[in-house]
Amino acid sequence: MSDQPAISPPLKYKRIVLKLSGEVLRGTAGHDPIDPSTLEAICEQVKEIHEMGVEVCLVIGGGNIFRGLNGAQRGVDRTTGDYMGMLATVVNGLALMDRLEKMGVVTRVQSAIPMNQVAEPFILRKAMRHLEKGRVVIFVAGTGNPYFSTDTTAALRASEMHANIIMKATKVDGIYDKDPKKHPDAVKYDEITFVDALKQRLSVMDSTAFSLCLDNHVPILVFNLNERHAIRDAVLGKKIGTLVHN
Repeated sequence: MSDQPAISPPLKYKRIVLKLSGEVLRGTAGHDPIDPSTLEAICEQVKEIHEMGVEVCLVIGGGNIFRGLNGAQRGVDRTTGDYMGMLATVVNGLALMDRLEKMGVVTRVQSAIPMNQVAEPFILRKAMRHLEKGRVVIFVAGTGNPYFSTDTTAALRASEMHANIIMKATKVDGIYDKDPKKHPDAVKYDEITFVDALKQRLSVMDSTAFSLCLDNHVPILVFNLNERHAIRDAVLGKKIGTLVHN
């Protein structure tokens, strides 16, 4: 038997922004805002790619706890509701940090809203340094401004951090020409250009986030997080989900 160490397969993406919606933390049952087994499974996937040498930034939503748009329907002022949603992302970010740290993955949380007792303020150069030192960086509190989604946060941070790609983890396996739940004949795209996605009005991200990715040449991969080793397969460049690119 050879004593040579196993050679790791080459990475297609060295630095990524992994965009997680708050809803994915609910798990399949959906009873608790943060399902412990789902949180564990997500962090296992993050740990797996981190150990492969991928530089990982996480952007987490807060829809499992509070969503600003839904708050407006309940009589909460939209601006106030958006700030409540930003605070929800902090709760989710701390949950991810705690689980990753317990797995031995050194993690830093950076918040767009100053809250020094629980997170660092977002400082671009410091975030870059964390990645260079092999730490996972979790960005919370959105952009720090109301009326901007966490999709926009992911697009903004990916542009600032010079990420190779945004990986948008969802509960579906990619982008279809129409809703596959309503239309059995819906066709899934393996890849599509930004221009074609705009022409077909495909809901990849909100318009602000999409424009940022288009202007800054940041590709977007939409994939199903629940598939085994999905993130690993994505960073290795395997055919998974739908790639939106220039």
